[in-house]
Amino acid sequence: MRADRLITILLLLQQRTTMTAAQVAQELEVSQRTARRDLEALAMSGVPVYSQAGRGGGWKLLGGARTDLTGLSAEEARALFLAAGPALDSTPELKSAMQKLTGALPETFRADAQAASTAIKIDPSGWGQVGGFAPAHLDTLTAAVVSGTKVELDYVSPRNGASIRVISPLGLVTKRGVWYLVANTANGLRTFRVARVQGVSELGETIDRPTNFDLETEWSRIVGELESRRAGMKIQLLANPAMISPLQYQFAGRIEFGETVADGRIEVTITEHGPKPLAAQLAGYGRGIEILDPPAELAQEMKRIAVELTHAWLTD
Repeated sequence: MRADRLITILLLLQQRTTMTAAQVAQELEVSQRTARRDLEALAMSGVPVYSQAGRGGGWKLLGGARTDLTGLSAEEARALFLAAGPALDSTPELKSAMQKLTGALPETFRADAQAASTAIKIDPSGWGQVGGFAPAHLDTLTAAVVSGTKVELDYVSPRNGASIRVISPLGLVTKRGVWYLVANTANGLRTFRVARVQGVSELGETIDRPTNFDLETEWSRIVGELESRRAGMKIQLLANPAMISPLQYQFAGRIEFGETVADGRIEVTITEHGPKPLAAQLAGYGRGIEILDPPAELAQEMKRIAVELTHAWLTD
């Protein structure tokens, strides 16, 4: 529709300052003649658009005019981009829409909105645990990531106990409902479990964001390192086809699929850091899987779970 093209052209001019008819045509995937007509229609409708001839010329907005086509407040825009951010890479249509919306936002709070769109990553796989309610200080840490300001954490680590950390929050990741904070510290990049944060104090100091930091890339590196340390036990099993999808979801990054055997089941290899978490995760699959030559400690743990479940069922 022409109205859509006219709005898109206006947003493009707000973002790029100057564009030729050829560049507009390429962006809109129309002919140069159509692009030129649309630009002229904008000018005739009262929008302060004009053309400048000669080298370096093109179509511009008079005086760098800015138009807020959204009606959103700064807080509303930030909330919208924060909610949409995790889905942008997997939904091209949403990504395109948010790019257009970015151009429509007043320049004064466009940076916050863009920061919000990259503040959170959703990792659908898990580490044998599922989170519940949002941690107490999640909103405060999210605001610190978006605004790019340092905070002081009152943090409790299983290894080091309670401590006070001054950090530069860079991004948040939710992994099966368990929240993690990726931050820069005096000792380099670190990951914090948000549920272990006991308190947050805003310091009001702008962070020095590492050059070329990308939350997606950094999280992949973190997961890779943790998975290599966790892989202490490897087992083979046969799984019914219906079990493949939940197994892949539960053991993402720690599972490999092999051949399909004569009865239709699929060969699967899984790695985990110990028999207890592995048994706890596999017990629910029942007859849907068959563990091939299980290690003694895993077999013992599976039997323990079976006995406890049977006892609970018979005594109720």
